[in-house]
Amino acid sequence: MASAPGSSERNLFLCGDVMTGRGIDQVLQRPSEPQLYESYVRHAERYVELAEAASGPIARPVPDHYIWGDALAELDSVQPALRLINLETSITTHNTPWPSKGIHYRMQPANIGCLLSARVNCCAVANNHLLDWGRPGLRETLDTLRQAGIPYCGAGASLAAARQPAAIALGQGQRALVLACGSRDSGIPADWAATAERSGVHLLPAFSAAAIDDIAAQFAPQRRPGDIAILSVHWGSNWGDAIDSSHREFAHQLIERAGVDLVHGHSSHHPRAIEVHRGRLILYGCGDFINDYEGISGYEPYRGDLVLMYFPRIAANGELRALNLVPMQLHRFRLRHASKTDADWLAAMLTRVSRKFGTRVKRLVDNSLALEWR
Repeated sequence: MASAPGSSERNLFLCGDVMTGRGIDQVLQRPSEPQLYESYVRHAERYVELAEAASGPIARPVPDHYIWGDALAELDSVQPALRLINLETSITTHNTPWPSKGIHYRMQPANIGCLLSARVNCCAVANNHLLDWGRPGLRETLDTLRQAGIPYCGAGASLAAARQPAAIALGQGQRALVLACGSRDSGIPADWAATAERSGVHLLPAFSAAAIDDIAAQFAPQRRPGDIAILSVHWGSNWGDAIDSSHREFAHQLIERAGVDLVHGHSSHHPRAIEVHRGRLILYGCGDFINDYEGISGYEPYRGDLVLMYFPRIAANGELRALNLVPMQLHRFRLRHASKTDADWLAAMLTRVSRKFGTRVKRLVDNSLALEWR
């Protein structure tokens, strides 16, 4: 569990992909039409059946807070000033899927209470599922978030809107500026990119020096002394521990040249390496956090059922003071505390994949994890 911050420090909460569509949407109180357009599954109820076959029945409909399970108590305990998720779901009633795309996620807008119940106060939305139901679905998604009072970043009605950082008050005049973007190697189609005349996501053209300068320029007009600059980036493959050298160089340059204080990476279905560079935190892949993959076989060695709550404590100058991680397990579409054995597995795995970056993870007596770095 994250310790209490000093007066000039802030506890934050970050996680990876939150996917509240498809099977999860079906167990919420107002499900969408269940028709799917996938190669093998044509009905969203099938994902509920798979989860129930693996873990037992889910009493439906579930209340809005159900999916967060034990994570809510952790959030209440830490009281993070920022609650940042990667929302990997379109929130729409639009029924026409994006053509020639194999997977389409959506949640019924009437189920927005599931995000409100966790008091999420920033959604990164520059990912490869936001336009699953076309630009009308994108518009309804952003309208739903706006009407619910949930700030978002990474997509908009134009490129200027998609590049606009979200400014989240942290208290005592301090703010988090969160800028979100995505890359083609995460599966974002090229024609989802926002332009001056077209809605879409903030799509990186390349991991280049020009992109670094562009990101610095996006932060500059809003940034005030004491602000924490966060770059939330959807990048890379779904599976595998290797960190692409272009990702690492890009993350380092974000810190050194663009003044970014925290790199919040996601897209992989499981947690990846953690690095601290010049005192700033780099999360190369936060893994999934909420999804309907329970009962789906394949990639078992990566333990996709185990997920992490990331609680960094950040100083007023943007430096990392501590990182605590709380292991959770997805069970019946709900988060529950991971066992000691599973917490040990996560600590060992994260140490193995992070060692070459100069960090390691140890398990604490309460089964939470703590990052150690040189």
